[in-house]
Amino acid sequence: MSAPIYQLQKYQASDYGIRPNDLSEAALCTIIELTQAGFQAYIVGGGVRDLLLGLHPKDFDIATDATPDQIKRIFGRQCQIIGRRFQLAHVYQGRQMLEVATFRAPHEEHSSQSQTSAHGMIVRDNIWGTIDQDALRRDFTVNAMYYQPQTGQILDFANGMQDVQSKTLRMIGDAATRYREDPVRMIRAARFAAKLGFELDAATAAPISHLAYLLKAISPHRLYDESHKMFSCGHLRILLQHLHEMGLFSSIFPLLKEDVINSRLVTLAAQNTDDRLQQGKSVNPAFFYAVLLWSWQQRLTQIELDKGEDIFPAYQAAGIKVLAQQSQHTAIPRFVAQTIRDIWDLQPRLEKPRSRVVPKLIIQPRFRAGFDFLLLRELSGDNRTHGMGNWWEHYQAVNTDEQEVLLRQLDKPKPKKKPKKAKKPSDEPSAS
Repeated sequence: MSAPIYQLQKYQASDYGIRPNDLSEAALCTIIELTQAGFQAYIVGGGVRDLLLGLHPKDFDIATDATPDQIKRIFGRQCQIIGRRFQLAHVYQGRQMLEVATFRAPHEEHSSQSQTSAHGMIVRDNIWGTIDQDALRRDFTVNAMYYQPQTGQILDFANGMQDVQSKTLRMIGDAATRYREDPVRMIRAARFAAKLGFELDAATAAPISHLAYLLKAISPHRLYDESHKMFSCGHLRILLQHLHEMGLFSSIFPLLKEDVINSRLVTLAAQNTDDRLQQGKSVNPAFFYAVLLWSWQQRLTQIELDKGEDIFPAYQAAGIKVLAQQSQHTAIPRFVAQTIRDIWDLQPRLEKPRSRVVPKLIIQPRFRAGFDFLLLRELSGDNRTHGMGNWWEHYQAVNTDEQEVLLRQLDKPKPKKKPKKAKKPSDEPSAS
């Protein structure tokens, strides 16, 4: 990749309403300790971008000319060096963890110390460089700005300020080459566009649909981490549409039907997830995985039922198969997979509960997630819930006496439909 030619621009952060106390105390302390030890240290990437956009980022990444070993010597037990492909330091300040990366140099200038795959993907890259080299190694122009809170200066190496102001997402360098170096950049492009409301520059967008297949070479563990970021970005409903339009969704979830993202259930769940995050509430990635994979789980359940299997073993067998196959693409951790299965396995029990098991169901650890899932299905128009989403919602809202009434109603046998009497043949001749 030939390095693009940019001219360094310097800005005073205070002119854009940015001050040191906008950073977390942990980030500020880490930068001060690094500079006191004689090194350069800056807030870099999304933290700077979001501050310029008037947002309030919680996480701040730090870039420095100190190597991981030097960072370790400064922070001692507070520091852990991680990564093989891309080595960096995790510095712990109280309960907060800061990601501290050493400035990188262009890998093509040090090919003996870096490795790329046959497709051009960088598989090992620990070559230290200068700040200007590091900036041009970053993905998008809006992520190539560095803020030094002690001097109050923002260094812009790739016209990032201009693109922030025009709300443009532009790749640094040749987009196709940069995507080959790291295919996950295509997912990041979709996520940033959804989160920030930015438009992708034409040259940045053009190669994505042709290179989406490269995501198949990415580690399933890394793709699971990316899916977690997707679900918790706060703009999931828009992001799903971007992924679909760019041809990326099927590379992450190749066994799902493309139209699943337009289903009423997925649309409602995505909006609900976004609403929770905007209200400052947490979200569990297991819940949205359960929603996304639900139609697939139901198809496999029906296959088991058609073989003569009972409902509960059918649900369990289908859930195991679905999660085992999806985990080959996004490595769903075991505890997350168990939560997904618990949500699914609760559905037939919540749809047709017996009065004597209701008190046991309601104290199960996954009851709330299972109930929320049932209610969401009902809101989406799924008539297989038999209206029990509303029943459970009502049951939880009333006092003990009223709950007893509701339980007795469950036990009442439903009136059988009387068979229609056969009409007596008429004695009169037919009109024909």
